[in-house]
Amino acid sequence: MRTRTDCRTGTAALLGFLAVALLAAAPAAEKQEPRAGPQPTVARCELDGVVDAGSGDYLVDCVARAEAQGHAALLVRLDTPGGSLEATRHIVSAFLASRVPVLVWVGPSGAHAGSAGVFVTLASNLAAMAPGTNIGAAHPVVGITGQDPEAAGGKQLARKVENDAVAFVESIARQRGRNVAWAASAVRDSASVSADRARELRVVEHVAPTEADFLAWADGRRVDVAGGDSVRLATKDARLVDLEPTLSQRAVHALAHPSIVYLLFLVAALGLVVEMSHPGAIAPGLIGLVALVLALVASSALPVRAGALALLLVGAALIIAELFVTSGLLGAAGVLLLTLGGVFLIDRFDPGWFVDRSFHLSWAWVAPTTAVLAGAAAYVAYRGAQTRRLPQQGGDAGLVGEQGTALAPVSPSTGEVFVHGERWRATSPAPIRPGAHVVVRRVEGLTLFVDEVKT
Repeated sequence: MRTRTDCRTGTAALLGFLAVALLAAAPAAEKQEPRAGPQPTVARCELDGVVDAGSGDYLVDCVARAEAQGHAALLVRLDTPGGSLEATRHIVSAFLASRVPVLVWVGPSGAHAGSAGVFVTLASNLAAMAPGTNIGAAHPVVGITGQDPEAAGGKQLARKVENDAVAFVESIARQRGRNVAWAASAVRDSASVSADRARELRVVEHVAPTEADFLAWADGRRVDVAGGDSVRLATKDARLVDLEPTLSQRAVHALAHPSIVYLLFLVAALGLVVEMSHPGAIAPGLIGLVALVLALVASSALPVRAGALALLLVGAALIIAELFVTSGLLGAAGVLLLTLGGVFLIDRFDPGWFVDRSFHLSWAWVAPTTAVLAGAAAYVAYRGAQTRRLPQQGGDAGLVGEQGTALAPVSPSTGEVFVHGERWRATSPAPIRPGAHVVVRRVEGLTLFVDEVKT
């Protein structure tokens, strides 16, 4: 027979069981209810063109800014023919040391990751390529002829440069878990593959037509960042935040091209020629000086020959000298030196640069620009020679032969005339009446020696 005490005990146990069940269910119910978190952000920057000091500093700065601003990832849109190995090393070091996942997208269609661009792509945590793009050809070939390092610098130097580049690219591919053998062949054999083939060879992880498709594919994947941490990407529907380069980075990157450097030298030469032929114009000389400074700054960021720079400067000096000699030979020699300086401007073999064969100064650019400069310089010299043959129009000598009117009686000792819109003290060996026409024969100080013009 159940007692009242037993009933109370059973009731208390039932209530306790229900309380424990509710407490246990509360967290589960809380987990099932979705929470709306803040929208993730992905920093974005671009590497478009040559890898140089300006673009290298920009990408390194992008990594630092992405970390400081707490972005979920850094997306780099890449289209480059390659560039400076030193700048590439800085970029790769920043990517490998980044605590923010770095995603590289080679695009849009038609873009490529050539030469030094291979190192940058392999250093990313995840890489994708747009259809119609390619990656590879990282063999150290530079210059106007695309000459092989062995032919340009000797077998020992070529082997040293190549082995160093192979070790560099292999270490990057191994750390990121990509195809080490292909990375080495891209340097040794200039191997180049399309987007689909790159994915098959594990050079990149995905083929994506747009940045949004790449970010959607990358969402939820885990990548290892610096410090040994594993990060799960939250990139789907992320808000892109563009990181713009500084003014100095943009300027250095814009100037770092052989055609721009050569054009600046030509502008400098033409500006100085005009200033020398027309002293006091100021503007042409100032433009020429600024162009010369910019050309020297830009050449410091490129693999240029010191001898080629000397040819350009001497050529400009000869064209300026032609203004004072007018022999024709100095001007022709100056134009020839400018042409040779442009042709040999880019070093045929510089172990610090990995770029495509397209990175050079072609005859199609040198010949027309030099011809334009030669024509402009010849015209300036011709006009200068014509000017020197004209009678002097200013100063004391410019008054000789000019005619005017006598304002007061002119005698051997005193008088006043009006010449060139000015009143002058005048004398004459014969008396001249007021209102008579006079002609200036000689000038001494502020006194004009005149004769009457007989009508």
